[in-house]
Amino acid sequence: MKNPTMLTYINKEQEVMSKILDQYPQNIDSALKGMPINMNHWLILATGSSNNAALSAKYYIEKMTGIKIEIEQPYNYSHFEELNYSSDFVIGVSQSGQSTSTIDAIRAIEKVKNIKSMAVTSIPGTEITQCCDTTLDILIGREKVGYVSLGFSATVLNLMLLGLRVARLTEKISAEDETNELIEFRAIVCKIEQTISETTYFVKRNEKELTNANQFSTIAFGPMVGIAHELETKFTETVRIPTHGYELEAYMHGPYLSVNSNHRILFFKTVGTDDVVTKMNELLKYESRYTSHVFLTDFSDDSVTEKRHELTLYKIRDSNKAPILGATVVQVMAWYLTQFHGIDLSHLIFNDFSTEVHNKTQVQNYV
Repeated sequence: MKNPTMLTYINKEQEVMSKILDQYPQNIDSALKGMPINMNHWLILATGSSNNAALSAKYYIEKMTGIKIEIEQPYNYSHFEELNYSSDFVIGVSQSGQSTSTIDAIRAIEKVKNIKSMAVTSIPGTEITQCCDTTLDILIGREKVGYVSLGFSATVLNLMLLGLRVARLTEKISAEDETNELIEFRAIVCKIEQTISETTYFVKRNEKELTNANQFSTIAFGPMVGIAHELETKFTETVRIPTHGYELEAYMHGPYLSVNSNHRILFFKTVGTDDVVTKMNELLKYESRYTSHVFLTDFSDDSVTEKRHELTLYKIRDSNKAPILGATVVQVMAWYLTQFHGIDLSHLIFNDFSTEVHNKTQVQNYV
């Protein structure tokens, strides 16, 4: 692949994610070989987009397995937290396989507790796989662009499939349930290209308004909170304007005071209980009184709308699966906003960062 861009990898998502589903359950079973499956508490260690991906998959895993998922920032966990001895499995998520804080945290835990560990990565054989008992390959190969997109989406899907397989192996669900879940996953994945197309149209339709943003916030509830945090990460990395991702109720306890007439706010709406959906609708209506730049991405209603600020996408009846398409929306928006701002993502900045602060075991040679 010559000179790939972030958009190159976004456009590969439907094909690659379909292939990931094709390799279920063999790929997951390979990662689970020799691992305990009757577990009550998983500790997931991850930073940045990997942490956001874990949060995006958390609620699906918990729903299917009944396992409590704890997600921690590895550096803070290994240096300041008291080890939670109720954890009976550790998962380290690092797409590059070279995140030093995640590797160090796993080693620190294994020094004080006999516990099995799994690396979730796109590059088997890297350092994180050498310190873990087993590896879940997310099956995308090396993503050569630093602003990861395909890898994020593949991590979310693979973690969900890990939960699905554990649920089946522990007989929390039947074989028929497993099959039905896979049918739903495939139906959603088959909407990725459509989501790319519709989001592209939406962003270009609102180009001037989005480009003139000097502050951006996104608000979500439930499983989509991980996607709100990923928008914060991705916009900060690529568009390079102040951006924040909030859980619905958290936004209403302080951050709402920052709203101003130039503020751009994006709401992610999914299927949810009446009280939660009502609360989001009330907040959206309220904020619209103070800024005219309120946008909505809706996975809860597949009726066609001509409203300029509303992006209505494929209705996902199980909100726990909505992050799969939510990730694509974030990535497409980030890519086109960099184009509108004239930002050349192939021009790497802060090239000495890893050398100076040691956040990766090796300098990342991105395109």
